[in-house]
Amino acid sequence: MNDLFAPKVPEDVEKKRPLADRLRPKHLSEVTGQPHLTGPDGALTRMIASGSLGSMIFWGPPGTGKTTVARLLSGEADLAFEQISAIFSGVADLKKVFESARARRMNGRQTLLFVDEIHRFNRAQQDSFLPVMEDGTIILVGATTENPSFELNAALLSRARVLTFRSHDAESLAELMTRAEAAEGKPLPLDDAARETLVMMADGDGRAILTLSEEIWRSARADERLDPQSLLAIVQRRAPIYDKGQDGHYNLISALHKSVRGSDPDAALYYLARMFDAGEDPLFLGRRLVRMAVEDIGLADPQALVVANAAKDAYDFLGSPEGELALAQACVYLATAPKSNGVYTAFKAATRVAKEHGSLLPPKHILNAPTKLMKSEGYGDGYRYDHDQPDAFSGQDYFPTELGRQKFYDPPERGFEREIAKRLQWWDKLRKERGR
Repeated sequence: MNDLFAPKVPEDVEKKRPLADRLRPKHLSEVTGQPHLTGPDGALTRMIASGSLGSMIFWGPPGTGKTTVARLLSGEADLAFEQISAIFSGVADLKKVFESARARRMNGRQTLLFVDEIHRFNRAQQDSFLPVMEDGTIILVGATTENPSFELNAALLSRARVLTFRSHDAESLAELMTRAEAAEGKPLPLDDAARETLVMMADGDGRAILTLSEEIWRSARADERLDPQSLLAIVQRRAPIYDKGQDGHYNLISALHKSVRGSDPDAALYYLARMFDAGEDPLFLGRRLVRMAVEDIGLADPQALVVANAAKDAYDFLGSPEGELALAQACVYLATAPKSNGVYTAFKAATRVAKEHGSLLPPKHILNAPTKLMKSEGYGDGYRYDHDQPDAFSGQDYFPTELGRQKFYDPPERGFEREIAKRLQWWDKLRKERGR
């Protein structure tokens, strides 16, 4: 068990600890970047003031203080603190922790169990927490970088409050840099532009900016003052926070799709570039551009699907980096194209009606009659060939008789859809005339 009241570490040993570890806050009020949780009116501050803590899930990106806050909560609430990682722990480890917590409870002390990367536990392991949460043996604080709605059991979520940790903003990262300089007793050898560059490189991660600061002090020569270019040469470059299978992936593809839908080519190119830079599979992006063409543009500009497909094929043919420009071109085309989700919404509505009404027989007049029996049953009787009708339009009923005329597709009058809209106006007129 981690002890908050361990003996003082010798000074020479203390200085060898990583800077991020040495600068861990000692009190909840010292935590930076999370004022909605640890500020004077923050959710956790209010819990501590009330004298009662419940189980919680801390959800947020790396380096935002989830572990530190859990440790501070146990100290301020006078709870025993246990920490395990779901990466290295199994059922046997959980049983030992639960037994220790039960023994403490018999002696009148409750245990705060902090589980790092809790989403790594499978569903059966997550279920094992439920009894000890319900009877008060432990207060569970789980930390995850992944969306709890997708990764954690509903039963576990129903017993715990989800608290969101936010990425550090520029102000809180600058405060961490100032604390680091105070702890080291010397300023970072950076000019103003390089300080701003360092903040951007940290990408909202408090631990990262302290680690990068430590690396700068190790690498900079005496009396050297770094500009952005020399800073990048020293620390190289920190990879963007982006997990191609998890939240970073889904967040950016959502931002790209919505930027295209919102007809903002600049934002769309930005998110496309972010995903390229993070190592996303370009063919995945090509497939998503095809999806945007059919979902958000459709028949408002039928050429959009052709362009998106051609860009995907161009990348497949050229590879990287030449093929990426074809995807960027398609991205801009889609963002600036007229928009319509008419086909998308119509298809969803038609699918719903088809499932609700089952296998209704189409009207017999539009069915083929290859046998005498079928012809005697009225198959094909009264069918009118549309090409022989005025304007190549017969206005016959095509829906099952039991269902009646349905209206799914209602396009705006623009581009190629004008002719389709004209035909649908005819349908509306015929439906009113027939009283349907």
